[in-house]
Amino acid sequence: MDTRRIGDVEVSAIGLGGMPMSIEGRPDEARSLATIHAALDAGVTLIDTADAYHLHADEVGHNETLIAKALASHDRGADVLVATKGGHLRPGDGSWTLNGSPAYLKEACEASLRRLGVEAIGLYQFHRPDPSVPYADSVGAVRELLDEGKIRLAGISNANPEQIRLANEILDGRLVSVQNQFSPAFRSSEPELDLCDELGIAFLPWSPLGGIARAGELGSAYAPFANIAEKHGVSPQRVCLAWMLAKSPVVVPIPGASRPETIRDSAAAPELALSAEEIAELDAVR
Repeated sequence: MDTRRIGDVEVSAIGLGGMPMSIEGRPDEARSLATIHAALDAGVTLIDTADAYHLHADEVGHNETLIAKALASHDRGADVLVATKGGHLRPGDGSWTLNGSPAYLKEACEASLRRLGVEAIGLYQFHRPDPSVPYADSVGAVRELLDEGKIRLAGISNANPEQIRLANEILDGRLVSVQNQFSPAFRSSEPELDLCDELGIAFLPWSPLGGIARAGELGSAYAPFANIAEKHGVSPQRVCLAWMLAKSPVVVPIPGASRPETIRDSAAAPELALSAEEIAELDAVR
């Protein structure tokens, strides 16, 4: 598979988003493990997770534990950059809450270290801004984790341009990734993508295919993706990921998957070459 860079680490141009394997509608563990192993077999070397990817209140870190188990049981597991996040919580009633306090983030990082079974987390990202905590304080905690060697790379998620610039300043230019929602249905993160391109920071689109419930509807909702897919004999989802890759060399999509066949299809996106005319047609979709 083609590769791209997150900081000084070379990763596959397509990553795997782990969330669908741990929240509502998740598959059994056997299928999840098969999905992760299929990703590794296809050349994926970036897996995205978070401590909040779980269903019940007593299983915080379910997805981290699942990924650690899958990597330990595959001969390519050691080649994977695992990106996890802290600062978002799930009380167990279906809701999502926030805690961006420095003390909590440090505690969450320690717990993630234990679940992943590593001495240092490959990429740790502040999951979502907490309005009750100054953003600089939350990112300052991530900087301390970086300086202490608890994490190897630092990133942020769900951030606006001002927060990206501030985080990079607080981290002394060591911000390596921004993970924001971006898809044909959600284009409002284009300013953040452009800024990351300018600064050379990896941009990781989450829900690049429209989310768990809508990914399968991509072709029916957006005719140009379906038309171009038919022309190339591939899925609209593969066209979507190839389009994102063509937008900038800093883009590394992390489509979620819970079936081996889904991640295999996504992993083939870097092989799909779109013409300038096709890219322009897809850019015009709103």
